[in-house]
Amino acid sequence: MNRRDFLKNCVAAAAGGVVLSNRSLKVESIKLPNFVIIFIDDMGYGDIEPFDSPVNKTPHLNRMAEEGVTFRSFYVGWTACSPSRASLLTGCYAKRVGFDGKVNFPGEPRGLNPTEITIADMLKAQGYTTGCFGKWHLGDQPEFMPNKQGFDYYYGTPYSNDMWPLGAASRNYPPLPVMRNDKVDWVVEDGDDQAMLCKAFTDEAVAFIRRNRHKPFFVYLPHSFVHGPRFARAEFMAAAGGDVNRAHVEECDWSVGQVLGTLRELNLDKNTLVIFTSDNGPAGGMTAAPLRGKKGGPVYEGHMREPTLAWWPGKIPAGSVCDGIATTMDLLPTFAKLAGTEAPTDRVIDGKDISKLLLEPGSKSPHDRVFYKETGVRLGKWKLLVGDSKDWELYDLETDLSEQNNVIAEHPEIANQLEELLTAHLAEIEENFRPAAFAENPKTILPRPE
Repeated sequence: MNRRDFLKNCVAAAAGGVVLSNRSLKVESIKLPNFVIIFIDDMGYGDIEPFDSPVNKTPHLNRMAEEGVTFRSFYVGWTACSPSRASLLTGCYAKRVGFDGKVNFPGEPRGLNPTEITIADMLKAQGYTTGCFGKWHLGDQPEFMPNKQGFDYYYGTPYSNDMWPLGAASRNYPPLPVMRNDKVDWVVEDGDDQAMLCKAFTDEAVAFIRRNRHKPFFVYLPHSFVHGPRFARAEFMAAAGGDVNRAHVEECDWSVGQVLGTLRELNLDKNTLVIFTSDNGPAGGMTAAPLRGKKGGPVYEGHMREPTLAWWPGKIPAGSVCDGIATTMDLLPTFAKLAGTEAPTDRVIDGKDISKLLLEPGSKSPHDRVFYKETGVRLGKWKLLVGDSKDWELYDLETDLSEQNNVIAEHPEIANQLEELLTAHLAEIEENFRPAAFAENPKTILPRPE
């Protein structure tokens, strides 16, 4: 079944008053939950107070943790912007859908294949109104943009905020546009404009929630913050004592407060699941403490394990903590379950339904393993990293979370077992690979400077 047939069947089922699920339900007999994903860019595991930041003040995230669940072993599907986003939206490891470690650049022919079924596609077919607010970065050609990938409404930048004329001169980047659907709304010209991106995306997301409060909605809020170049609004710089890194994190916390406060005000909080996480490990000025690693380099825990919170008052037991493995890939099948539908069955989906981890503290994770790109695997407490020259590293994450003690010499049999799992995983990815799409005659949205 292709993407068009999947969506057509779902729409027809919804129109007939039936929701696709383990049992048939009348649409009128249930109230579909709303979903919000707040996806930060380049934030590390130790950058917010619920994950023991001693520097950044994050009262809204603190409250979110107090009223929801804190995920201590939550992973992304890759270690860079574009592939991590492809993984989240499709429920798959990035390499499976044609995204490796490379990010998309302005005017590039590659994009997320329109044959993929995104979270937005799936929920839209269930009657949801869908909106994307922020950094897209999955192809800036018209056929790859959010309005063609399941989103009814889009406001944001088509790629990274460092891809602008004041960035790397050798790249000759075009002007950085902020899009409203398929039209340029304004252009990011200087640091003051950069400083407004978090507020602009937040304001648009809040306005979308207000407009759609009487029907089910999905909000995807992928911020440009805390990705460089970092500029911040004056009030946040002042509160942070002139530390722009801290100002960025604390404005992200402000954004969370705006979203959660709006949901409370509109009495939507008890019918809305909000997920907060980041796309990969920390860039300069951020921290993954106590984890080892950062954005770039070997795939230690700090590279793919992200600070993650989930909030749904009245549904998620307040103050819960989950140590089981969970991933951004799980959001698609989990949202499907909670919305009374099913994830696509005509293709491999790597994510699992983690609704029990959300709603029933102490539940066992559906994952016993997670893979780190092409170079590592975790099975239970054991983690193996395989170097290019068979320079292996084995860690017991239960006793050595910071990955300081390589125990490969003491446990060669475990290393061999994990390498077999990694080899089988990569072979299965190759067997069930789905390519990215490529546009003919690609052009930048705005012309490059002379």
